Amino acid sequence: MSGFDNFNTDFYQTSYSIDEQAQQYNENHAGAFNKQYGAYEYPQQGGYAPPEMMQQQQPYTGQIYQPTATYTPTSPQSVYGSSFEDEPPLLEELGINFDHIWQKTLTVLHPLKVADGSIMNETDLAGPMVFCLAFGATLLLAGKIQFGYVYGISAIGCLGIFCLLNLMSMTGVSFGCVSSVLGYCLLPMIILSAFAVIFSLQGMMGVVLTALIIGWCSFSASKIFISALAMDGQQLLVAYPCALLYGVFALISVF
Repeated sequence: MSGFDNFNTDFYQTSYSIDEQAQQYNENHAGAFNKQYGAYEYPQQGGYAPPEMMQQQQPYTGQIYQPTATYTPTSPQSVYGSSFEDEPPLLEELGINFDHIWQKTLTVLHPLKVADGSIMNETDLAGPMVFCLAFGATLLLAGKIQFGYVYGISAIGCLGIFCLLNLMSMTGVSFGCVSSVLGYCLLPMIILSAFAVIFSLQGMMGVVLTALIIGWCSFSASKIFISALAMDGQQLLVAYPCALLYGVFALISVF
């Protein structure tokens, strides 16, 4: 029994403890984790910074509910664009200028007046549409429903004059400009159709008046085309096809 007691005493008296076993276990697992995923040093989140490196905060000098003078509130106009006062008028956005319409009308009514090429080269269809409607209305008063013929002949005539002027001029011209000039020069034809409501144009006086109106329209149109396209010395060449176009409108008015 004494030998057994000595054996038990020697078995429990060792220098290995449980704390050392736990520490060794943690070191072994930490080494395995570093080998598998690699060691990564995370920066310190709460590092120390000297006071001179920290940004100095400006003290608030205003009062409660009273902002300082440097505060400029943004208006809704600066956020959403300019105000309605800065926008151009609606007629200007649509391309309708009554001053230019009046000047073109006076140029047509006064054949000897010098045409302004900068104004005549604009694509303005407001006046021609009004004159075409007026021409159809005066024909309607004479018992002639010819709105389809008026617009159809106008479209075909504008297309022909457009092709002819592009072949004759060096600068070229747009289809809108040709339509605008020919539409404005239709104004004397409205006067002829208004006479046809009251008087008969199938006599000698009617023939003379019709010839004068055709010459008036063609001369005004050729004058405007010459000044707008700088086609000096070619007015008669331009006036002849214009006279053919307005002659068709005169035939509609007379017969």
